[in-house]
Amino acid sequence: MGGTVAGGSGTDGSGTDGSGTDGAARHARWLLVVALTVQFLVSLDMSVVNVALPDIRGDLGFGRDGLLWVVNAYALAFGGLLLLGGRLADLAGPRRVLTAGLVLFGLASLAGGLAWSPGSLVAARAVQGVGAAALAPVAFALITFAFPAGPARSRALGLWGMAGAAGGAVGVLAGGVLTDAAGWRAVMLVNVPIVAFALAAAARSGPVGGQRRTGARLDLAGALLATAGTTLLVLGLVRASEGGWGSAVTLSTLGAAVLLLAAFVAVELRTASPLLRPGLLRGRPVLTANLFCLLLASAQFGAFYFVSLYMQLVLGYGATAAGFAFLPFCVGVVAGSVLAARAVAALGIRRLMTVGGTLAALGMAWFAATATVDGSFLTSILGPSLLCSLGIGLCFVPLGTAATTGVVPGETGMASGLLNSSRQVGGSLGLAVLVTVAAQVTGGGTGRGALSSGYAAAFWGAAGLLAAAALAAYVLLPGERRAPGGPVAAAPVAAEHEEDAAGR
Repeated sequence: MGGTVAGGSGTDGSGTDGSGTDGAARHARWLLVVALTVQFLVSLDMSVVNVALPDIRGDLGFGRDGLLWVVNAYALAFGGLLLLGGRLADLAGPRRVLTAGLVLFGLASLAGGLAWSPGSLVAARAVQGVGAAALAPVAFALITFAFPAGPARSRALGLWGMAGAAGGAVGVLAGGVLTDAAGWRAVMLVNVPIVAFALAAAARSGPVGGQRRTGARLDLAGALLATAGTTLLVLGLVRASEGGWGSAVTLSTLGAAVLLLAAFVAVELRTASPLLRPGLLRGRPVLTANLFCLLLASAQFGAFYFVSLYMQLVLGYGATAAGFAFLPFCVGVVAGSVLAARAVAALGIRRLMTVGGTLAALGMAWFAATATVDGSFLTSILGPSLLCSLGIGLCFVPLGTAATTGVVPGETGMASGLLNSSRQVGGSLGLAVLVTVAAQVTGGGTGRGALSSGYAAAFWGAAGLLAAAALAAYVLLPGERRAPGGPVAAAPVAAEHEEDAAGR
């Protein structure tokens, strides 16, 4: 599961740069800075552009349907290429993939900020998604390279969860503030200095674990099938939220996605160097982590969307005020992550994920019960935000631990790409389902009363998804086998998976 910092060129073979423990600790800290910056950047860009969409439409002349592709182009490229990005990190080494992803993301952000037409902006957003697909798996993998299993990794995973939550919350706030102060182009250009900082931090980090594997080849057939299948799956879910589940476009797109993903599974069962080794999901912690992540993202992404609409269309908040109102959610995630890092060794991943999922479900139910026309900030936004986000924050550390339990070092990127794919597909699925639920309740009504009823129904649906995640963690995760070095004694599972991988 990785060491302190895996050895690479220029090391003394002990995983340091020759300066002993101090050098190893310094490298680990810089790798953590890189991982957190990348996680913040990817999460920021998923939300920062939303508030600026009306200004973008007016400036560049987007049609109503075309404007949606400013968001969807990023989501499709990101979701479709995550598995490939994770596997490339294993095969080419995280340093190469990290650098390439940052440069690509930075150049695309610059191009987006200078866009002169709808097509140029959509193209820039798609290239941003490609860069994000390379970066997101590396951000998670760097933590496993830099910190051994145990309290140090738990703290790092807690910070990783905080960075993602902070990026999402700051994105909503920054989108409104930057658009009002400097125009919509600022929401694209703000990524450039963050990318520059990440590149500088990566240069200071020294050797990066998981260096290039010279004997392995990229599974091109699997890469093509996974990319096409996942992209069509996300596209079909996006289409479902726009045109309905029964439309010919939705059904044909989802059907093609299922066929391509089935072909992907068939290829992976036969290839010697798979993009996603099927045996990876034989471990119950890894399987449960991905199911839990899919359900959690389904609820969280949809809830963010509807909380924003509720504040602006029902309570009458402006864009900047709505952004500030999201900050308590970020505070709750930070508090939950800190508690989880301290409690995971004592409680174990099963109990902590169950408790976190349950609290998140209760917070979402609170949103549902108070999403009325006469709702207030204290009872309808602040209270449920803190409870829900506290529960979500409790989940990040055990979720990251479960997702890498039994994963051999050469497949860390693979496991990370899978987890991020579950998150992205889950977010798209949740948004599509909850939009349908809300639309059925509103019945086409646009008044505040009809809208609040539809949003409340969506919140109840999100609460059900979070409750299902908590139940899955309780039922599917194995009993705790805590060891002195960490919450779960995963070494025997890792050995079993290593033999399975070698046998292929």
